[in-house]
Amino acid sequence: MFEQPRWHAEAGFAIAAGLLWLWVGAHGGALTFAVAVVPAVMLLASGGSTLLWPGDHRIPHFMASGGVLGVVLAALAWPALGLAAGGTLIGLCAASFIAAGTVSVRQEPHVEDVPLPRPSLRLWARVGLDEAVMASLQAWMRFPRGAEAARVHREVIEATEFFEERGWLDKPIEYHAEPPALAAPQVQPGRARGFDFEHLSFESEYEPHVLEPGRDRFLAYSANRTAHAWMLRHRGAERPWLVCLHGFRMGSPRIDLSAFDPGLYHEKLGLNLMVPVLPLHGPRKAGWRSGDRFLDGDAVDTVHAEAQAIWDIRRLLSWIRSTGAGPIGVYGISLGGYNTALLASIESDLACAIAGVPLADMARIFWHHGPELHVRHAEHLGLGRSQLERVFRPIAPLSMEPRVPREHRAIFGGVSDRIVPVEMIRDLWRHWERPRIEWYQGGHLSFNSDPRIAVLIRETLRDSGLSGA
Repeated sequence: MFEQPRWHAEAGFAIAAGLLWLWVGAHGGALTFAVAVVPAVMLLASGGSTLLWPGDHRIPHFMASGGVLGVVLAALAWPALGLAAGGTLIGLCAASFIAAGTVSVRQEPHVEDVPLPRPSLRLWARVGLDEAVMASLQAWMRFPRGAEAARVHREVIEATEFFEERGWLDKPIEYHAEPPALAAPQVQPGRARGFDFEHLSFESEYEPHVLEPGRDRFLAYSANRTAHAWMLRHRGAERPWLVCLHGFRMGSPRIDLSAFDPGLYHEKLGLNLMVPVLPLHGPRKAGWRSGDRFLDGDAVDTVHAEAQAIWDIRRLLSWIRSTGAGPIGVYGISLGGYNTALLASIESDLACAIAGVPLADMARIFWHHGPELHVRHAEHLGLGRSQLERVFRPIAPLSMEPRVPREHRAIFGGVSDRIVPVEMIRDLWRHWERPRIEWYQGGHLSFNSDPRIAVLIRETLRDSGLSGA
């Protein structure tokens, strides 16, 4: 789909919408102007940038988010704006949102072994949704600066040397110690999205290795030292288990259970579900948002969090096995897909591994989504992508061989994913010896809308013995 137009005519929608918002603000009071100027600036800036400096993949983030914000505000203000002005604003802002998806699809080069996107209004809207979410992630992401950035660089060097001395860069699987079995987690009842579930909690007991850089800081995240999981299980007969691993910024039962449909997997297919909360997420968060200090520029914290994720999941697996369970499969999305791939390289007796829209390379995602100024500053300090690749190697699924049989591995991804680059999904597929994969026409967040993904998951569960359906 890669095109190189001199001018993106679609930018005109955002420019027109921004100008109209300014007009609305200028003809209202101070409060009206204060509200109107926000979508106006976002739309004018992104529209003008698209027109004058096309090609930067971050520009559509803010055109899409400006379009969404503009539609919401115009709908709320419609009675005061009047039918004509309100309707025109909604139409132009919606067109700006679609234009962001259009520009994004048009300017991305084709990746080998990935099907071409088929241009359509539906595809552009799905990509626009990804772009709007990326604007939110970019706006609220914490990036180290000044003395903190220097500390991050120093820790990366020290951690890499530490790993190399112990042989973990050559044999990364040995970085992951065998955790103690989980004997008796606390269990409390809960309810979310119309489903009764059980809330498990237990002391993680994970600690970075003695003398490992960043150890004391990571252990000081007190809430993170208690692990949590949401569980739905059938009483009586032995049942197979599906361990479901959530994505970045998730970690609450309401959000997590919406991603792993209990009505299908638990009730219809008869599986027991275990949904662990990843470190630094949900009730384990270290900042005011779920996921803070995980994937936000502090590389050594990310290493510890990822190692702890595998440690905690393996402890839950030991508890599941102690109950006399049937086969156990794992299914993760996005960051959960990363953990699925890593777990499938460490655990030897998983029945299946399904990686959905999977992140597969931490260093690459930092460099792909990091704001240009922060990336340049990191390089100025001497912290390059190759150094990040080395420090992440002990937690990198692409550095380890999968242990789940090839016929029981499965992957799915969107051909126009704007959150996880599609070449990353392709690279995991190649590393996994090209198992079954489904590419759908959409972005990162639209996989549940494609029926072929549901078929892929159900057939993988059936063929690995988890489900008879």
